[in-house]
Amino acid sequence: MEKQNIVRRQREIIDLLLKEGLVNQEVLEKARQEAMRTGLSIEKALEKLGFIVSEDIVRAQAIALGLPYVDLTDYAIDPEITKLITENVVKKYKVVPLFKIGSSLTIGMLDPQDIVAVDHIRRISKMEMVEPVAVSEKGIQRILDTFYRGGGTIEDIVQSIDKEIAGRVDSLVEVAEEAPVIKLVNTIVSQAVKDRVSDIHIEPEEEGVRVRNRIDGLLHEITVLPKRLQGAVISRIKILSKLDIAESRKAQDGRFRLKIENKDLDVRVSTFPTIHGENVVMRLLDRSSVVLGLKETGFVGQDLEVFDKLIRRTNGIILITGPTGSGKTSSLYAALTTISSIEKNIITIEDPVEYELPLIRQTQINPKADITFAKGLRSILRQDPDIIMVGEIRDKETADVSIQAALTGHLVFSTLHTNDAPSALTRLIDMGVEPFLISSAIVGVVAQRLVRVICPKCRDKEALSEEAFRELGIENGTTFYRGKGCKECHQTGYLGRTGIFEILTIDEEIRKMVDERKSVDEIKRYTREKGLKTLREDGLLKAKEGITTIEEVVRVTEVE
Repeated sequence: MEKQNIVRRQREIIDLLLKEGLVNQEVLEKARQEAMRTGLSIEKALEKLGFIVSEDIVRAQAIALGLPYVDLTDYAIDPEITKLITENVVKKYKVVPLFKIGSSLTIGMLDPQDIVAVDHIRRISKMEMVEPVAVSEKGIQRILDTFYRGGGTIEDIVQSIDKEIAGRVDSLVEVAEEAPVIKLVNTIVSQAVKDRVSDIHIEPEEEGVRVRNRIDGLLHEITVLPKRLQGAVISRIKILSKLDIAESRKAQDGRFRLKIENKDLDVRVSTFPTIHGENVVMRLLDRSSVVLGLKETGFVGQDLEVFDKLIRRTNGIILITGPTGSGKTSSLYAALTTISSIEKNIITIEDPVEYELPLIRQTQINPKADITFAKGLRSILRQDPDIIMVGEIRDKETADVSIQAALTGHLVFSTLHTNDAPSALTRLIDMGVEPFLISSAIVGVVAQRLVRVICPKCRDKEALSEEAFRELGIENGTTFYRGKGCKECHQTGYLGRTGIFEILTIDEEIRKMVDERKSVDEIKRYTREKGLKTLREDGLLKAKEGITTIEEVVRVTEVE
């Protein structure tokens, strides 16, 4: 009976390969002759002769069964999930855990039809539902080698590397491709994703390699790796990013994609030479994450009404200002998704494209291909756009083309690096743009910062001194809050970030002041008299509402 099942399975595999066009009758005949000569199965003979790879067979089976096929080549799993299925079970049933959502566990199986294995895994994992997907045997072996050898923490993996490659004299490339090194880098990244990290810093020092993660805008030390692992870890990251591992004296930029659980992760990599070796920063972008709306970004109440009215104009320039990392791109994306519709042609030029937006044509600058903001914008204007987003106005040429676009009936969004909203107007004048063009084209400026949000799990009232109330100009007795620190927020007292804003709408008086080249102080004086709410004032309102803390507001607005 077992022999009949094997023969039937081989016949089914051959039929699938023929149906998918992966082999033909001539190739099959050669494989049969090889199988008779060597005693191999037909599919193994096909693989040996180089007509197919093992993954082709699994893909064909997955199509026939109506199941997804998951390529495990660059798949990283949470080390914690390996505790659900032991190494012995992985080897016995040729199965690996991939990710879990709620009480449902998705597993990769060489034979997704093995009901006995699925039932057994449901029992031992204590999950209500187990969903199988098709994976290759090589993929299973890679997960086994990478995630099951040694412990699951960074420290455990470092110890296993010390045992396995201590005293090795292989090239950096070979060591960097060893399973323990791959596991170490994957664990650093997967742990970062779990902790909502935006950037991972690998920082060589004299006696070690410091790893720090940026969470909610601030850096936190994660671990210090032994100095002897510096070359292997950095080489592994450079191999993933397709960078030149032999070049360590020049800065390099690259990127790679990883699958962490069920997320598609885009990782931007930057290397920079220092006296102790190459410093590496990895920016993590979750391509599957949902772009936030205006409310989720931090616009509320009157600010939401004013900004929503601005972005629904048919022409003019709307500028978002603030330093790097102040959330400008998130606000632009939120604005574009709010006004996006099938009737509008929206085109962007960015540096780089961070998230893909539906119904919006996106491109990024490429100086090597002579695509700059200014030149790309000129090309966009020939694409019949209604709305244009320019990632940043960096020079007079880009400013001039953006203004011409606005004056010819387009709505243009862009960013500038200024500390407040009124300064954006004088910054453009400093670039050499004619004041009458600025006053004619600019319809609104939004300055913003990001403040950390108090953790809801450990939020508590905070008592301020009378002196603090006086310094902040707040009525004594106002209730404020802070986070005490808990497991949920890693003892920081904060969980997530939100925006604080300063929204300046351009009226006739401001246009007149720009035309007359009035100073930024004079413009600020007028806007204050008009009732402009500053960044600090908006931050203090959010502190009073228990969203953030006084310390956060002061930290991000202390230049004022």
